[in-house]
Amino acid sequence: MKAVTEVRPPLIARAVPYLPLGLFAALGASLAYVFRLPCRTGGWNDQTTVYTNFCYTDIFPLYFDRQLAAENPYFAQVPFDKHVEYPVVLGEVMQVFAWIARLLRPGPPRLVEGVQAPLFYDFTVVFLGVCLVAGVLLMAAVAGPTRRWDALWYALAPSVILAAYINWDFVAGALSMGVLLAWARKRQVLAGVLLGLAIATKFYPLMFVGALFLLTLRTGRWRPFLVTMGAAVAAWLVVNVPFMVLAWDGWRRFYVFSQDRGVDWGSPWLFFQNKGWPVLGDMDVSTLGMASLLLLCVGIAVLTLAAPRRPRLAQICFLALAAFMMTNKVWSPQFVLWLVPLAVLARPNWKPLALWQVAEVWYFFAIWLYLLGQPPLDRDDLGIGDDTYFTAVWGRVITIGIMMAFVVRDILRPHKDLVRQGDVDDQGGGVFDGAPDRFTLAPATR
Repeated sequence: MKAVTEVRPPLIARAVPYLPLGLFAALGASLAYVFRLPCRTGGWNDQTTVYTNFCYTDIFPLYFDRQLAAENPYFAQVPFDKHVEYPVVLGEVMQVFAWIARLLRPGPPRLVEGVQAPLFYDFTVVFLGVCLVAGVLLMAAVAGPTRRWDALWYALAPSVILAAYINWDFVAGALSMGVLLAWARKRQVLAGVLLGLAIATKFYPLMFVGALFLLTLRTGRWRPFLVTMGAAVAAWLVVNVPFMVLAWDGWRRFYVFSQDRGVDWGSPWLFFQNKGWPVLGDMDVSTLGMASLLLLCVGIAVLTLAAPRRPRLAQICFLALAAFMMTNKVWSPQFVLWLVPLAVLARPNWKPLALWQVAEVWYFFAIWLYLLGQPPLDRDDLGIGDDTYFTAVWGRVITIGIMMAFVVRDILRPHKDLVRQGDVDDQGGGVFDGAPDRFTLAPATR
């Protein structure tokens, strides 16, 4: 008998279902650009204008303050705190578009800032918009054919449109979704390379390592995990070592900044300090944050190993990343871009997602109104006070906590998991999909 071979549809036929999602993502990227036009057309130098129009972006100030307008920021002969405070992949993405802006509008940056800086902004935003489209399409592929349209949340969620171009987070977002898709397709080397690049772009994809480790521990699928980790380490070293050797101060700026940074906007620790709480408001925030994160990670580990059925990869990634954000020293408005795709993949139920979006939208407007009332502006007539601002801080904490609780419930009661309806295990799990348990803390069942 002849073996029956699987016949895959042509590439165009496979791509057609994704076309509407790509168009919706392009719409979301365009709406985000329009929303920030007040800053794009000349208002970036006036803080009051920036905050009252809710159009703040790091793209303009970093272009000048981190030497992007003149030279490679990692190699610049400047004070240590003027080196770019981002990992090298992201820093070099910035540098590419700075080169393009300087090439098209040559001359001293301050003399041509009216045309050079907007060019840098436009090219950067177009690239970030492409990253959003890529991230949405990759997320749809990770979700699988039964949940493909869940990626609309990433394309058009209000918080995504509002926070889209504050920073360069969509680059890490596309790489992160690429990691999950490569893992889902059992391409471990590619998953590792993308993971290494993602960690060298923004640090948060490091939380995926813990999720992969826990599920590997439960299933005993060690070879794919080790191959992925080896490829990740190799990719990270390839892009980092040249800067470590040739531009040590510029390279280590990100790590020193992350370690020394104090409590900042958006973090619950800021509330405790502001209100003078005993212990929580007095202790070193780095110590408190690390201890809190460690405690939550231990809880996630116990949950992963003791659940009656192996959790899905997206569920553990979401819980780990949410724990990282809730315990961090800073919780910037754009961090929502990290969590949206994972929250939807973990639990695509619209009610808690919509509640969380309301909280994120309120925080987005609250932070800029709050900064209006802070020095050096002190515009109390336009801004809001401490108590009103902290309602927004706790709104995010509480709504994400609610989503985490629902995900935990789905893990403990798998029949409640929307993704697992119809005898589906874990479409994004790769080698974990359908894998039996090798090590578990779950009670034995007859």
